[in-house]
Amino acid sequence: MSSQQTKPRRETWSGQTAFLISAIGSAIGLGNIWRFPGVAYANGGGAFLVPYLVSLVCVGIPILFLDYAIGHKLRGSPPWALRRMTAGGEFLGWFQVGVCFVIFIYYAAVVAWAASYAWHSITLAWGDDSQTFFLETFLQLDGSDSVSWTPVLSVLVPLAVIWLFVLFIVGRGLTKGVELANRIFLPLLVILFVVMVVRALFLPGAMEGLNAFFTPQWDQLTNPHVWLAAFAQIFYSLSVGFGIMATYASYLKPKSNLTGTGLVAGFANSSFELLAGIGVFAALGFMAHAQQVGVNELEGLTGPILSFVTFPQIISMMPGGPIFGVLFFTSLTLAGITSLLSLLQVVSGSIQDKFGVTPRKAAMIMGVPAMVLSLGLFGVRSGLNVLDVIDTFVNNIGVVASAMALCLLSAFAGPRLKGLRLHLNSVSSIRVPAFWDLVVGVVSPIVLGFMLISALIDYVMHGYDGHATSFVGMFGWGMLLAIIVFAVIMTVTKWHHSLDSRAKGLEQ
Repeated sequence: MSSQQTKPRRETWSGQTAFLISAIGSAIGLGNIWRFPGVAYANGGGAFLVPYLVSLVCVGIPILFLDYAIGHKLRGSPPWALRRMTAGGEFLGWFQVGVCFVIFIYYAAVVAWAASYAWHSITLAWGDDSQTFFLETFLQLDGSDSVSWTPVLSVLVPLAVIWLFVLFIVGRGLTKGVELANRIFLPLLVILFVVMVVRALFLPGAMEGLNAFFTPQWDQLTNPHVWLAAFAQIFYSLSVGFGIMATYASYLKPKSNLTGTGLVAGFANSSFELLAGIGVFAALGFMAHAQQVGVNELEGLTGPILSFVTFPQIISMMPGGPIFGVLFFTSLTLAGITSLLSLLQVVSGSIQDKFGVTPRKAAMIMGVPAMVLSLGLFGVRSGLNVLDVIDTFVNNIGVVASAMALCLLSAFAGPRLKGLRLHLNSVSSIRVPAFWDLVVGVVSPIVLGFMLISALIDYVMHGYDGHATSFVGMFGWGMLLAIIVFAVIMTVTKWHHSLDSRAKGLEQ
């Protein structure tokens, strides 16, 4: 018998429903509310739903099934599971962990902004100029591309509170922490958001907004960029290919309905995106009506500007604005927290697997450096610019590269796609056809590879959004390099427990 300790017993979800709620909570995040409506509107309106649904069925759900199969069959966090698949897989697993770590240090900042704005909504603190309030008063943005270390208390304080809150939840473990929080926050999110959408539908001009959102521009279906936008939206909104769903699936009991749960989670996420589109464009229709302009003349229809500049304007203009504002920003906060918890669990679970520590200790090992970096980078005057660059490079290069590598690794290593498909079918009510192997092993890598190469060429040739080359080098390319170095260091670090043989791992 090996002198090393055996791997600690893994926690499990209390049941299938707990996993489903948590998976949906992870998928429903900030991007559903502020990204999908604008992307759909800019890429064909109602016609965008055609490539969107094709992307969901042909890429989104197949890769979601891949994540489920890897996590459930190999019973571990990404480094542990991918190592059991093949010796070289551990590096990819730690790369995914590094990606999640970087994402949550800035994602927490946006959640803190939303929580602050829920409070500011009560008094409509932004007054008549929401843009000046957001950029100059709230963020105190330094317009230059230099890094400012001047602290901004309006961001630092709520950000510290958010960090203490989510680390407390993760430190309580899977069932008493993450699962319990999702059971509370997800239903509350849905209720608050539905109330907000219903209120928006009865605003003057709401129908004009919905017409702008849903009117199909069928000629856009021949535009390849529209299809690429649909694939990108599905890919990002489902949180697939970079460790989240594989980690969540690893906590399922051996007999679990993976494909049925995956279909429900995938379509629940898309349904929420559609609901968000209805609510956002009903509100934008009201804004256009009040300003006596067309919806197409409005600016700031996506991203942080939509949430923290355009929506506060709408809130100030509408009857009962403070109530609408509290509903909107509380919904945004809850959506952010449920996604943030899933990112944290990837890192926490990997630390527990690697070093054999408790959830509480893993939360401390992960949380202290994460909180320091988050406060130091995003609680200062240059925080928004730093966030913009890191978010773009980590998502468009790091996440896409991770998913593409995962598909290729699964196609050529370990049990391969056939073995993973047979595992899915052995535990699930809905069978995965053999065609899935082709979709995940060939179609998905081609689509993801095109996305990755396009992003790399664009950023190398043109930089990013006018930012200084040194600034992009530090926080864009530099952050990607830091993730790679982290993955190498963690890969060569000794495991606390004995590693099961590859054969034994694949038999379970």
